[in-house]
Amino acid sequence: NSIGTYNMLEIARKNDATFLYTSTSEVYGSADAVPTPETYWGSVNPIGVRSCYDESKRFSEALAMSYHRQYGLDIRIERIFNVYGPRLRGDGTYGRVISRFIIQALEGENLTVHGDGTQTRAFLYVDDWVEATIRMLTLKNLCGETINVGSDKEVKIIDLAKKIIKLTKSRSEIVYTPPRPEDPKRRAADISKAKELLKWSPKTTLDEGLEKTIEWFKINMRRTK
Repeated sequence: NSIGTYNMLEIARKNDATFLYTSTSEVYGSADAVPTPETYWGSVNPIGVRSCYDESKRFSEALAMSYHRQYGLDIRIERIFNVYGPRLRGDGTYGRVISRFIIQALEGENLTVHGDGTQTRAFLYVDDWVEATIRMLTLKNLCGETINVGSDKEVKIIDLAKKIIKLTKSRSEIVYTPPRPEDPKRRAADISKAKELLKWSPKTTLDEGLEKTIEWFKINMRRTK
């Protein structure tokens, strides 16, 4: 993340290009404020088991804003929250809980929930993310802005598992495994700024997005492994 961002910033500087940095909600760590606004500075353990990714994103944000202040580069930062949808990798890479649950349910395997399942996430369907990203790139007067792109609708992971079992008509059961180290208890986006500056908010409900994603996996599941 860090070296790649630096290289791309240099290319953007030399070509006076607009630079959209796709950051992540991970920069907030275990946030005290949920839904979390862009003004929240984050609560991240810099030497924890999750720190390599979190800190690389925080560093890259800081580097991008330094280029904005030093060179006047048109920098835009979007902090993305838990995007899902068709074509999501299903091999467990990046810890994608929705694809993992769907594959387990479709194959009749037990759905594995880390911890007690009361931790929350707010999931954003891929079509809504694409729309927001296009607006981040093309709208005027966003130079130097950092904007959350996500959902403010929290769902407990245990409820997500139950919902996927129901939608897939699976006979799978839910089993619990030890919690992951430093897993944030809650996560959801404050999207007030996106509504104001991008004139954007998610259109796809969780049920609608899950149904589309499940249908894709039914047809293409072997390709994701």
